[in-house]
Amino acid sequence: MKESIEQRLAQAIAELEATEAAVARAESELSGASCTVRSQDRSVEVTVTAQGDLQALKFLDGKYRTMAASQLAVSVLETVQEARAQMARRVMRTFEPFTAASSGVPELTGVDVDWNKIFGPGVLEGPRAEDGRPSARRLRDEISDDTED
Repeated sequence: MKESIEQRLAQAIAELEATEAAVARAESELSGASCTVRSQDRSVEVTVTAQGDLQALKFLDGKYRTMAASQLAVSVLETVQEARAQMARRVMRTFEPFTAASSGVPELTGVDVDWNKIFGPGVLEGPRAEDGRPSARRLRDEISDDTED
């Protein structure tokens, strides 16, 4: 029986070391990752990092020149939110294997991750409605229309 415990301990240590190496690879892969999303109205394109930081913002085809300031702001904000949500889902897929319990060592439960705490509330829902169209109502309610001089 003592040998069985030693074998199980060795197996657990080996699995922990393999998991540690896999987490390091995942972190390395995501450190340079980014996600680029184009707005539904094709007026802007944004790129965010794995941490959700805005890395690039492009105004496409001069379309922004004919848009009201509030309309452009909504387009930018919704697109950034969608890019962050897509990147958050990518991060979750990358780390998902580490949240599952070990099949070889049942005592090693998976890591319990509070994704809302990591990404912030609402990031994973994104601004798109279920039918794929932007749900700008929330953003428009928070943006007051400024009169342009």
